[in-house]
Amino acid sequence: MIGLGLMVAGVCAVAVTVSASSPDRSPPVPSTCPQRWDSVEIGGWVPAAARVDGAAESLVPGSPVAALICAYPGDNTRPGGERLAGSRTLTGQAAAMARDLAYLPVAGPEVSRACTLMGGPMTNYLVRFAYPDGRALWVGSAEEVNHCVRTTNGTAVSHAYLGPAITTAYRNGVWRPVPPDDPCRGPGNRRGQENTVVPGRPGRVTVCRDAVYNRPPYRRRHGRDVARALAAALNSLDTRPSQNGCQGIHGSQERSVRLVFDYPQGPPAAVTIIMSCEPAIDNGLLQAGLTPEIREEVLRLAPP
Repeated sequence: MIGLGLMVAGVCAVAVTVSASSPDRSPPVPSTCPQRWDSVEIGGWVPAAARVDGAAESLVPGSPVAALICAYPGDNTRPGGERLAGSRTLTGQAAAMARDLAYLPVAGPEVSRACTLMGGPMTNYLVRFAYPDGRALWVGSAEEVNHCVRTTNGTAVSHAYLGPAITTAYRNGVWRPVPPDDPCRGPGNRRGQENTVVPGRPGRVTVCRDAVYNRPPYRRRHGRDVARALAAALNSLDTRPSQNGCQGIHGSQERSVRLVFDYPQGPPAAVTIIMSCEPAIDNGLLQAGLTPEIREEVLRLAPP
């Protein structure tokens, strides 16, 4: 079994209208940080799951006006019960943070992940998003050395890794996810990839050769028409929930290819194709087998 380590970090998103929930439908959301992290999970916990419209499809629906970040540092070899170390409130940055989290894909329980098991420090985070009408919603996540964290609002779950961005916001009061210098090395999970291999209408695609990217030229960019035709071909395949792993094909030593689809707005969507494996195609949430036609087209578009 070959693991596929996939990271993610979002950029922008479109706001979703949230309708008011009646008091008898939503549990009370505390207005202050809990004194302890009440779970042995690293990330993936919230003190109250508010029943806000859209919370099953998006980590942060609507347009909150403030975000209270609560930090619980500890060690990933002894998780659970971490004490509150401090908090910071974002106001002007809260809407941008919410939009970025709203762009992250939501993973179902059938999606598996391959995680490394390095020991080291970690920090659990709770983020309380407050809305203009007084309602609120918690999001739980973490920063830890294996980058293998569940992020949740108590209803929806994402495998996106937000740790460094949340840590920066907590320490400096600024929400500023940093895009990678090299698109081939950057994250590439986008909302909608839980349903289709390549969601929406991409504006271009970067084809990256080799997992280690150490033999230039290793990337080649193509425009809108190529990107959309390739996305349509990938979306025509039969898919299954990703196990983030594949079975190696005996005797095959073909190099891997990573496809990074860019959009006019929001984060990219990445697809990994390990041609010496089956199933070869994986976007982190869905897997599919590689057809001869797609294989030929991807090799034609790839750098030499």
